[in-house]
Amino acid sequence: MQDTPLIIFLVSLIAATLRVATPLVYATIGEVFTERAGILNLGIEGTLFLGAFVGFAVAAKSHEAGIAAYLWLGLLAAILSGVIMALLMGVLTVTLGVNQHVSGLGVTLLAIALSLFGFRLVFGERSVLPSVDPFTQLTPFGETPILGPLFKQYLLTYIAFLVLLPLAAWLLYRTSFGLALRAVGENPEAADAAGVNVFRLRYAALIIGGGLMAVGGAFLSLAQLGAFSPGIIAGRGWVCIALVIFARWDPARAAAGALLFGAVFALQLRLQTLGFDLPYELFLALPYLVTILALALAGRNANYPGAYLQPYRRE
Repeated sequence: MQDTPLIIFLVSLIAATLRVATPLVYATIGEVFTERAGILNLGIEGTLFLGAFVGFAVAAKSHEAGIAAYLWLGLLAAILSGVIMALLMGVLTVTLGVNQHVSGLGVTLLAIALSLFGFRLVFGERSVLPSVDPFTQLTPFGETPILGPLFKQYLLTYIAFLVLLPLAAWLLYRTSFGLALRAVGENPEAADAAGVNVFRLRYAALIIGGGLMAVGGAFLSLAQLGAFSPGIIAGRGWVCIALVIFARWDPARAAAGALLFGAVFALQLRLQTLGFDLPYELFLALPYLVTILALALAGRNANYPGAYLQPYRRE
């Protein structure tokens, strides 16, 4: 039976939703781990940006050198850059106890500045942005109607929803590591008295979070776009901060929030093509407005981790 235009529209919308939500899933779950340990990492926007740049730069130069696995090298380099930013955030907030808002914003500004400077240093001034052949999409159902285009997704998308999401939930709720992490975020004094190394766990949470955030940024430059530009992140890091509160620090709810943003984002792109007589800026703002609305409704009675934003000093 021939697919109707409505079915084609819905299938393409769902497929695009999954792709748009993928970097948000990585970054939001990374922020969930960080905030569960009591640390607000406002460096997420910069970490996403740096991950996108480092991943692309390493992939581009590796490709020029004839290395076949240039995309995976770029992804690994992006993860390393995220870990470095996380360690910097850890030194500031965990070791020195600096205000987390100021530290996070400083990390974001530093990461963005390093990325823009590094881009000019590596690629110079070009009228046309450099690009690489991105990750290819998997087609497990081939050209099968509905299933074919619906499941035509990147490997990183499959990993985000089928591996990362259940793994994150298992780590947080079914392991001693997750129990200790949540205890550190709720009452670090009691956790310390029980023999938990508060500083080590907070660093571990930041490293996990930083690596995942960088993967989210690298997904944009190495898979979805195959290029890097100054506007590549477009505030997604701040959206992830809102999604964490919307999710109430739960990985499954975080993925649901990412899908909500992805659905609205994919929908507004399609609405623009239908010829509505509205300013295109309104369509661009729609996903962010929906995120703010969802945050306002879901975050009113949110129970923040008990030690949220509080530095720990061992007495």
